Amino acid sequence: MLYFIEAREYNVTEIKPCLEEAATMKKIVMFIGGIETTEYFSKQLGKAFEQLGHDVFLFQLEKEEEEFTKLPSFIEKGNTAMITFNYHGLNEEKVFYQTGRLFWEEWGIPCYNIMLDHPFYYHKYLRSMPPLYCNLCVDEAHNRYIARFFPDIKRGPLLPLAGTEIPHKPIAERSMDIVMTGHYTPPHKFEKYITRIDEEYTRFYYGIIHDLIENPTLGMEEAFEKHLKNDMPDINTQELMLCMEKMIFIDLYVRFYFRGEAVKVLADNGFKVHVAGSGWNLLDCAHPENIIRLGAKDSLGCLEAIADSKLSLNVMPWFKEGAHDRVFNSMLNGAVCVSDESIWMKEHLKAGAEIIFYRLNELEKLPKIAAELLAEPEGMQRIADEGHRKAREEHTWAARAKVLSRLVEEQFAGSTPC
Repeated sequence: MLYFIEAREYNVTEIKPCLEEAATMKKIVMFIGGIETTEYFSKQLGKAFEQLGHDVFLFQLEKEEEEFTKLPSFIEKGNTAMITFNYHGLNEEKVFYQTGRLFWEEWGIPCYNIMLDHPFYYHKYLRSMPPLYCNLCVDEAHNRYIARFFPDIKRGPLLPLAGTEIPHKPIAERSMDIVMTGHYTPPHKFEKYITRIDEEYTRFYYGIIHDLIENPTLGMEEAFEKHLKNDMPDINTQELMLCMEKMIFIDLYVRFYFRGEAVKVLADNGFKVHVAGSGWNLLDCAHPENIIRLGAKDSLGCLEAIADSKLSLNVMPWFKEGAHDRVFNSMLNGAVCVSDESIWMKEHLKAGAEIIFYRLNELEKLPKIAAELLAEPEGMQRIADEGHRKAREEHTWAARAKVLSRLVEEQFAGSTPC
């Protein structure tokens, strides 16, 4: 039984029989509310877990006191796990400390957290996780970071993000040539963090930013460590960690810089680019008339925009060894995904057949790539079809639920959480 009634959602994702190796009735607590994206992911996983034989309780964070009273009647000790995104249920919510001890620890419930960003965003939480905690990353570099700086944290297998399929049309029937789903913030908005101390720090921060823009294959933590050690050769591990968690604005600066540049180079070369997200009116470009703003969209609205576009532009959030849900959402909804590269994607997706790659340090080539694709509708359809097949076989939330279900089953069989 799925303990939540969905009010508005397409229900077309197929879970293949080969994925339905029915679980014994282990119970799973997940969370909705707060962040729309993680709520959407949780709902998709919740439905997939139900198909795999699990009982699922979707805890509504906006009604935490009321929901908390329902938990004891749902939970069975030794028969329940908690699965969350970005520490919902583990980020010091008072409702889970009503006895003075963390609820999950008190009940002996193993907690599996799927971390959607780089670990340096979450040092605070990583320092205080309960004993039965397992961390799952969407990028292999994130796993290595945790192994290095938080060796006591149990780590699960790499769990790239996944996609959701809704009804969609063939390429030839779509109304938009290019879509980009995601918000935009002008990089200069982060200058207050760069210039907040003095000129020496300002030069130091801009040195890292310049290095990442000139060498976009560099991992974020690699760039941080390189510059920190150049400036402070004797820096120790704890100091390194402290500096990294105070420089996340550089990650955001560079992420939005490239997101804006990718859209700009297409718009300034005559392509109509539809953008779903806020902030795009602030992008400085020569031909803003070519940027068609669809406004802020929720997860379903972004899927609908992709499903009506021929090319879906992706700029990775600096996942150099992982993948983003935008990639699989594009493939599952019949658009050709045009994305910058990552090591993981190059190893798991066929370039030119299932996905089209470009390089961040060669953005000037992006208009030619788009023009050649749009000039060959039949070729676009072949790539879209192959991408759809691949994503449906391997990169749905149903596939990710299978991995997580196995982890839960192994825990209840008496092994460690990961």
